Amino acid sequence: MNRLIVGGLAAIAMGLLAGTASAETLRVALHGQAGIDAFKPTAERIEKTLGVTVEIVEYPAPDKDYMTKLLTELAAGNGPDLFSIPSAADVADMVVAGYLAPVGKELDAWDGYKDFVDVAKQLAKSPDGETYVMPYILGIQQIYFRRDVLEKAGISTEQPKSWAELLDRAKEIKAKTGAYGLLFPAGTSWGGGAFDEGFSHLIIGSKTPQLVDADGKFDLNGQGVTDVFQFYKDLIDADLMPVQPLLGPEPWVIPKYEMFPKGELAATTCGSWCYIFDWGRESKNPIPDVINVVGTWADPGQESGEFVLANLGAPWAVNAKSADLEMAKKALLETGSVENQIETATRIGNIPVSNAVQKDPRFQALTELVPIQAAANHGTYLKQATGMSAVSEGVARATEALLRKETDAAGAQKILVDYVKQTLGDDAVK
Repeated sequence: MNRLIVGGLAAIAMGLLAGTASAETLRVALHGQAGIDAFKPTAERIEKTLGVTVEIVEYPAPDKDYMTKLLTELAAGNGPDLFSIPSAADVADMVVAGYLAPVGKELDAWDGYKDFVDVAKQLAKSPDGETYVMPYILGIQQIYFRRDVLEKAGISTEQPKSWAELLDRAKEIKAKTGAYGLLFPAGTSWGGGAFDEGFSHLIIGSKTPQLVDADGKFDLNGQGVTDVFQFYKDLIDADLMPVQPLLGPEPWVIPKYEMFPKGELAATTCGSWCYIFDWGRESKNPIPDVINVVGTWADPGQESGEFVLANLGAPWAVNAKSADLEMAKKALLETGSVENQIETATRIGNIPVSNAVQKDPRFQALTELVPIQAAANHGTYLKQATGMSAVSEGVARATEALLRKETDAAGAQKILVDYVKQTLGDDAVK
């Protein structure tokens, strides 16, 4: 009898050990400590609700290095099950490569999706009509300015009504304060930010407000593209934006984290995250009373109009070759939870896409973000297409040449067009 009891206990123990050894592990790729910290509560919920072990794999921090590693592993067939994509411009190309699993059916059947703002759903939809990403947060981008610096110098803080008025304001800032008047991210070191955080702000209000036509071809020869590059050239030639830092390996550090807090740069494009992550409570160099000291302008149109630019903030996606595709898709839904949206908003400052957060006291406490989230229902966005990542890289190369004063606006446009044609073929450009 004793032998039977001992044998039975041993069998149970072996069964438990076997169950532990075979417990499923979900590999999740992230980069940047703030993003990792924001995701940890969601990882715990995934483990609790789905009964899996979540392994967070930290990839290189700069977006470009992160994407290089991610694409390499996905191509080799050993990529993570779940991962974020820093720039939405990369999504369409990753779909064509077969790296992303379609999740439209799961999102449509999920109750939480009905509360998402329409602009997020539209941005998440790929050119083939399917959805491959969880659009859980938005980057709502505007022009951020040092209200205190301008008011002290007697410079208007009113919304600029055109590009010409914005340029004149930047010139006045430089003349009266000595500070750089305006920064648009540019150059190859900034990676996708040269397009998402720079070029996009201007193109939406130009004579070429969309870069993708009805046939999915890129309209890059339009007058609006020329005019955008001319605006960059005017800023650079008049020494209104800091150029030298943009040519370094981490071009955002000096202008946004040092010069802007010091008042040496008075205006820059940025997103809602700047009120928290760049200059607010999560910043290493915070601006005191940032919500009042730093104001915002909508992007002015070339001649008139105001635009609030919306883009996807690091959407989540499922590896099409995940060992357990269904489990990974269930985990994806957790990344879109109100809890994860608010956690990300709290730590980084991106805007939740669910209107349900407006009734949540945790989000209401983020007073600087509440009105921006409401405005997301009326955001403007650029349509996506296969090959958009090539356009993004082409813009980075074109603006790099402008920074180095190696070309003019027409030459920068030629760099963009030639790069996209060389990468995608002549037929890709209208």
